[in-house]
Amino acid sequence: LNETYGAVPVLVMFQLFLSGIMSVNGKKVLHMDRNSYYGGDSASITPLEDLYKRFKLPGCPPETMGRGRDWNVDLIPKFLMANGQLVKMLLYTEVTRYLDFKVTEGSFVYKGGKIYKVPSTEAEALASSLMGLFEKRRFRKFLVYVANFDENDPRTFEGVDPKKTTMRDVYKKFDLGQDVIDFTGHALALYRTDDYLDQPCQETINRIKLYSESLARYGKSPYLYPLYGLGELPQGFARLSAIYGGTYMLNKPIQEIVIENGKVVGVKSEGEIARCKQLICDPSYVPDRVTKVGLVIRVICILSHPIKNTNDANSCQIIIPQNQVNRKSDIYVCMISSAHNVAAQGKYIAIASTTLETNDPEKEIKPALDLLEPIEQKFVSISELFAPTDMGTESQIFISRTYDATTHFETTCDDIKDIYKRMMGSEFDFEEMKRKKNDIYGEEEQQ
Repeated sequence: LNETYGAVPVLVMFQLFLSGIMSVNGKKVLHMDRNSYYGGDSASITPLEDLYKRFKLPGCPPETMGRGRDWNVDLIPKFLMANGQLVKMLLYTEVTRYLDFKVTEGSFVYKGGKIYKVPSTEAEALASSLMGLFEKRRFRKFLVYVANFDENDPRTFEGVDPKKTTMRDVYKKFDLGQDVIDFTGHALALYRTDDYLDQPCQETINRIKLYSESLARYGKSPYLYPLYGLGELPQGFARLSAIYGGTYMLNKPIQEIVIENGKVVGVKSEGEIARCKQLICDPSYVPDRVTKVGLVIRVICILSHPIKNTNDANSCQIIIPQNQVNRKSDIYVCMISSAHNVAAQGKYIAIASTTLETNDPEKEIKPALDLLEPIEQKFVSISELFAPTDMGTESQIFISRTYDATTHFETTCDDIKDIYKRMMGSEFDFEEMKRKKNDIYGEEEQQ
């Protein structure tokens, strides 16, 4: 163990991907996880009896729930954007060889107590009941502008300076109303608050393009979900890590992170010290190096029916923009079903989540739960959100952020790239990574 490059506890989605890159670059990697299962907080729980135990519910699941082994319930639900960062990372690391994905059937947005399909193409904009006739035409023009926008070609800017003009001003340019701004910013660009409105518009336009490009790949929605649940992702990364010589230890208690002269030198477990030069971990391992930045409520709901007004979709995402329910942050709902091998036949799992703003969590999540009624069983959790106060420059301890309330992986991938930059001192570059991989292992082996 003395030659180990990094000892990597929990939040395996982060660490396994990062360690895969380190392995590709010829580094030795050791993963240590205090849990007996893959994925830490991002695990999928099976059988259903274990979920009841985890949430301390009395008794066993009723017979109407089917066999417990038919269930794989995500503790933290996330969809993958088809053309997004995580899919590119999975393709780059070739973890996709271990996984099968299914396209999510619909993406919806909440307005005035009802849900509507998110229009993201010109044809959908003209057909949508979310807007009036004139608003549809203005929104269609906006989508055409976004589709043609190329940050490297000023001829596509139409008088907009992408690095100076705010998104608020771009909306004004197309005379878009508040409801359209709500679903564009929150259901297409996937912002969690309205802070983006007064930022330069380039980032928002690129986010909307990403949504449209992801939708174009498969048609029904821009989102993908792995069969058998998100727990398959860390297991896939674990297999990848093993191929590149990584060592993985489950059920390994962490006694102490060993520091010498302000810098990490190892991790102590069961009386032994695994030596390392760098350490990646989640906030729970270093409570003195993180700060609390909020709370998230998540409610896992078991249903015997698809969500109303979704065309009986067997999977979907619903975003409730904050303005629609007088809040500062959005509410998210994601639903999956037996079609994804995560629930018994005829059953659906819907998970509602949001960042808490008051001392009444149940009231804050109620708009989402109202959409799901009747609910057969609820599992409620409230989690603290932490962010690192130690960036790792001196200590060489690199700490991830806690998973947020969003139901997609884009913010998670931003964190992965941030940790990579802090560790390596340079931006994460897919093309550069591919070149290094080919230099070390040869192009033939990557085929």
